[in-house]
Amino acid sequence: MATFYNQATLSYNGNVTTSNITTGELLEVLSATKTALIGTYTSNDNVTYIINIINSGTTAFTALTVTDNLGATDATVGGVPTTVYPLTYVDGSVQYYVNGVRQADPTVSAGSTLAISGINVPAGGNATLIYQASVNQFAPLSTGGTITNTATITGAGITSDIQVSDTITAADRAMLTISKSLSPTTVTENGQLTYTFIIQNLGNTAASAADRIVVTDTFNPVLNSLNVTFDGAQWTATTNYTYNNLTGAFATVEGQITVPAATFTQDPATGAWTVNPGVSILTITGTV
Repeated sequence: MATFYNQATLSYNGNVTTSNITTGELLEVLSATKTALIGTYTSNDNVTYIINIINSGTTAFTALTVTDNLGATDATVGGVPTTVYPLTYVDGSVQYYVNGVRQADPTVSAGSTLAISGINVPAGGNATLIYQASVNQFAPLSTGGTITNTATITGAGITSDIQVSDTITAADRAMLTISKSLSPTTVTENGQLTYTFIIQNLGNTAASAADRIVVTDTFNPVLNSLNVTFDGAQWTATTNYTYNNLTGAFATVEGQITVPAATFTQDPATGAWTVNPGVSILTITGTV
């Protein structure tokens, strides 16, 4: 609802007088909401947004444009204030509905921001836009990081631009990967070899004993005289791991493996964030 004011001026024989001020209210019949299907994000996630535009009036709105700022936020890059965009529109993802019925795809123009044009909202009806944006290198991933995404609706018949926003938060969780290497890759009978497992955490939260991490492997050929270390500390059978000398089946005991959280560094030259994974190393040596 918007209030407006009006005053008239009367001029005669070099004299000027003004009328009283009238006050009125303009009832806005177009409203909108914007919602992300999931309120948290991690690196490279696709976030689905829904914009619902409701027309409570008796006249249709036609040829509207919805402009999405893709999370535009102020940053300092190379010592210069600038704007970075932590979301990237996923090409071809827009779906357009009027009163729940799928329509032909609207016109989409995507770059740093996203513009969707040709949107019609019938009298007493609604229009819905569904689209996806991917989390890119400009998104803050550390604990407490957020992306506030704002869409602006403009077009004929709209007295004041309509803005709708939604904020998503960086997910607080561990994100683990594991890689395995062998040294040496060629070994003689009764020779010794070493398996090295590198466990990386790309998340902003440490993986703790409560996460009940377990690494399992079956060594073929079977290893004998096992020596196991974790981050350089000596491990013992039963307490830290189990091993079957007949089958080669190895498993760590729940809660023995922990991995520190990743750290995040913003490049001062580009504004992009780099993930520096937290790392833990499990080393298993034996003879074949």
